[in-house]
Amino acid sequence: MTQVPLTKMRRSVAMAYVFMFLALFTLVSGLFAYWFARKVTQVDYAEVWLQAQALWIMRNIVIYTILAIFAALWFIPLFFFAWDSQLWVKACVVTGVIFSFIAFIFLINAWFKGIYKFSQNKAVF
Repeated sequence: MTQVPLTKMRRSVAMAYVFMFLALFTLVSGLFAYWFARKVTQVDYAEVWLQAQALWIMRNIVIYTILAIFAALWFIPLFFFAWDSQLWVKACVVTGVIFSFIAFIFLINAWFKGIYKFSQNKAVF
């Protein structure tokens, strides 16, 4: 394999990590991260550590998206009731904030772990 495709794949994984970080703020960036990582996994001649990095990004974006959607479900009562109207609305909102925090911490931890291993040119597990 020549150096040019390897450089392109490394750039694609690096862009996926950038968008993975931006996915903390909007899920649309998560789709871009997934797309950049998927480009690397579809290549047959990619190095194993690059494919492992790409699969790591794809896996964590899917898990983060599921966690974020689950956390968003807890905020639905706010559309129908005021914050101080009933106790169960407060409980749902607090639960939503807790699950949002869990999703945020999950993705930031996966990002740190992945970017650390990527800087060492190693597979991440």
